Amino acid sequence: MDTPPESNEKPPELVHESTQDHLHSDDTQTPQNDKIVSDSMASSRTVSASPTPLRRMSTSGRVRSDVGSVLAHHTSVSDAASLASIDRPPSEEEKLPPSKIYHPLSFPVLALLMPASIFGVLARLGLQAITTFDGRSIFPLAWVQAAGCLIMGFALGMKEPFGRFYGPLYTAVTTGFCGSLTTFSGWQLDIFTSWINGTGAHRDWFRDAIDGVGKTVFTLAISLSAVSFGAHLSTLVVPICPALPPPSRRIRYTLSALAVCVYAAAFPAYFRLPAAYRHEATAALLFSFPGTLTRYLLSVQLNPRLKLFPLGTFVANTFGTALLGTFQVLQSLPAGDTLSAHSCAILKGLGDGYCGCLTTVSTFAAEVDALDNRRSWLYVTLSWLMSQILLAVILGPSISAGHVARQATCRY
Repeated sequence: MDTPPESNEKPPELVHESTQDHLHSDDTQTPQNDKIVSDSMASSRTVSASPTPLRRMSTSGRVRSDVGSVLAHHTSVSDAASLASIDRPPSEEEKLPPSKIYHPLSFPVLALLMPASIFGVLARLGLQAITTFDGRSIFPLAWVQAAGCLIMGFALGMKEPFGRFYGPLYTAVTTGFCGSLTTFSGWQLDIFTSWINGTGAHRDWFRDAIDGVGKTVFTLAISLSAVSFGAHLSTLVVPICPALPPPSRRIRYTLSALAVCVYAAAFPAYFRLPAAYRHEATAALLFSFPGTLTRYLLSVQLNPRLKLFPLGTFVANTFGTALLGTFQVLQSLPAGDTLSAHSCAILKGLGDGYCGCLTTVSTFAAEVDALDNRRSWLYVTLSWLMSQILLAVILGPSISAGHVARQATCRY
């Protein structure tokens, strides 16, 4: 089990206090100073708004970002690769001692993603259930995205306290719970359903367009506002947050074992609970962790590779949207070709569980809010446009040819 050893030594200084090797000066040694760092980074349009520098230089000279502070102080970053730390456990950037730093792919980190994914899916399905009713003013997914982004912003601002207590818990909350609670693919499919009037509402094409645009704009607005508000709330809590003692080795091992057991319990729950629960929840629980793990691996491997926008999140969101469109086609076959109840439950579980956890609005909103204007607009536009094109290519021909219905025909 890849767990850092116990250590009682004092934390070493992990962040070098001098930026002399990274500023554009020849022989001048400059101490850490906000004004100098800000002036040297003027070309990147990144401005610090607090007495403590929001950026630290790595040994390679690339700017690193405290994303929670960036969101709370309405600043921005011009290097998207510096946002790769959003999904990763706290590290030396938070001035943690080596004994408290966990590798992104260590067992404790991956283990806690299991129950976090399950709880995130359950929270999403529960919120959608209680906010779906006749005469509602707000579409159900809006509540889901707002809740997930609010918790995400708060957790980003609490990254250092999380790291000093137990680093994998941060990844469980952000990548696991918030990433599984919010869903980018479900949002995109909801928009596409508005374009084609998939609900069969009595309205013309103009109202279809208004409905789709409304879901697009409102979701973006509430997600960006919620993640920023959550980061602001964290600035009120961090100064009064008590320094909790880290869990002992035995507690950490027990926590990892319990996390695995929670996910393992999803399998007997699917087969032992009544069949009516399968399409409602238990099938989604089976595929929740695989979806979260896929997104996390894409984030770890691809997000640091592109400075323009977070490549890993982009791939996860667009690929998950394409998969959800494919599952929607299979669930909307004509009555004569309708699949069995078990197959329909699996497809529903793949859509709600795997695609819902593979794609995320919470991380997407945090990245958009932290990027500078040009990159953030490009990131939003490409993500939205690519997803809608993929859904149009996958669903459009089948619907127009009459091979599938506009609404799911699966019977559970």
